[in-house]
Amino acid sequence: MLQKHIGFLLSVIAIGLFIPGILAPMFTLNMELAINLAGPTISSELVTKELSIMGTVQELLNDDRIFVAVLIFSFSVVIPLTKTSLIIAAYFTNNSEFQRKITKFVAIIGKWSMADVFVVAIFLAVLSTDHGQTAQQNQLSFFGMSLDFEISTQTLSNVGVGFYYFVAYCVVSLIGSQLMLGAIERAQTLLESRTYLKTKAEE
Repeated sequence: MLQKHIGFLLSVIAIGLFIPGILAPMFTLNMELAINLAGPTISSELVTKELSIMGTVQELLNDDRIFVAVLIFSFSVVIPLTKTSLIIAAYFTNNSEFQRKITKFVAIIGKWSMADVFVVAIFLAVLSTDHGQTAQQNQLSFFGMSLDFEISTQTLSNVGVGFYYFVAYCVVSLIGSQLMLGAIERAQTLLESRTYLKTKAEE
């Protein structure tokens, strides 16, 4: 019984972590342009953008990339939220048949529940572009004189607070769901054993 209570508590905490995990920025992306004029360097920020999961979905929708937006929204929002909500619902019911159905359904979507971890992996792949830099040598000629200069761009990415919330959600949700489902399965097994023994005793 204690295991069930702990699993429920962790599932509630997971929901609390999930909300900022999808709304807060996952990472910040900066792109800088630098021009080196044989010594002095002139630099300027080209792009500064903070991206969250929901922000990314919104941008994809605005760009008419609906299929990708639906995939990300489904795997990172709908499936994890459905799974955690069902597990919490199972805590408040004493209907063993309903609990059995929830257990089976969660087991079915369980193979897709790792998609939230996959989303984190995608963002980590984006973060691997950190300090990516390109440079191009150029020469400007005028009035018989030439000036050598270098144009370079640098991409910098930093982890945002949303990344940590989402990772924490993945871990806490996984532990909470395993505890809850384990407690429900044990309770069902115990109930079936008692029913079997009672039937045998009546015979």
